[in-house]
Amino acid sequence: MRITKAIIPVAGFGTRFLPATKAQPKEMLPVVDKPIIQYIVEEAVAAGIKQIILITSQNKRALEDHFDRNFELEYRLQKKGDKKTLGAILDITDLAQFVYVRQRSPKGDGDAILQARDIVGNEPCAVFFGDDLVDAKVPAIKQLMNTYEKYGDPVVCVTPRHKNTLHRYGVIGGVSLDSHTLQIKKFVEKPAPGKAPSNLAVFGRYIITPAIFEMLANQKPRGDQEIRLADALAKYAEKHALYAHILDGTPFDCGNKADYVNAILHFGLKHPEVRDTLRKTIRARHL
Repeated sequence: MRITKAIIPVAGFGTRFLPATKAQPKEMLPVVDKPIIQYIVEEAVAAGIKQIILITSQNKRALEDHFDRNFELEYRLQKKGDKKTLGAILDITDLAQFVYVRQRSPKGDGDAILQARDIVGNEPCAVFFGDDLVDAKVPAIKQLMNTYEKYGDPVVCVTPRHKNTLHRYGVIGGVSLDSHTLQIKKFVEKPAPGKAPSNLAVFGRYIITPAIFEMLANQKPRGDQEIRLADALAKYAEKHALYAHILDGTPFDCGNKADYVNAILHFGLKHPEVRDTLRKTIRARHL
């Protein structure tokens, strides 16, 4: 079945980026001249996804405003004759069909995803986490969609990480099927040092099926009263086929300050308006 819907949980508080996120969602932090969330939506659209389901909370109104029309701004740009900027603003609104669902209380990413169950229906769908950006020739989620089409079971995106950082991620172990695909046999969330089953850490892209929604609906919360997608996937892998796709691209964990700055540099060096200045600055500082 073709995947046309994507869920993006964006209800978190963004505490690691305070005070910058005190009055704006972390997903609206800019990478050069676009917010993180726009890069993610554009990736989804490039893969053929038509409907974007954003799971929000209070104080996330800026996300809705970003993908909505702004008639006063459009009028001013039109009066100035700035057709290029006006076109870029109008394109944002036309990217996809947007649906907004409130997560009533912060009960974890699994609970947030579960809020979209009735909208998705009996279909597979994509899931994006709002912290993670990818620069890839083939959109990252499209790579996972291709794996799903081949095997017909849920797919998790993974990427190699240094052994000293594996304790920050979910880490998988499995049987290699080809150069980019494994069947997952172990799924360990934030393994203790030296206990990771591989160096392949989960990155915020997934293809999930109705069976995963069912597991989330029946899942007992953790001790912190949160329901996690990782727990549902780990349990699913015990009895069912679950696949990992090794990302072909450059990942950025923008929930991490250092990686967020790396993302700005990476995309800035590809941006025609700022790349030359950035290169001069880097050379001058011997970076």
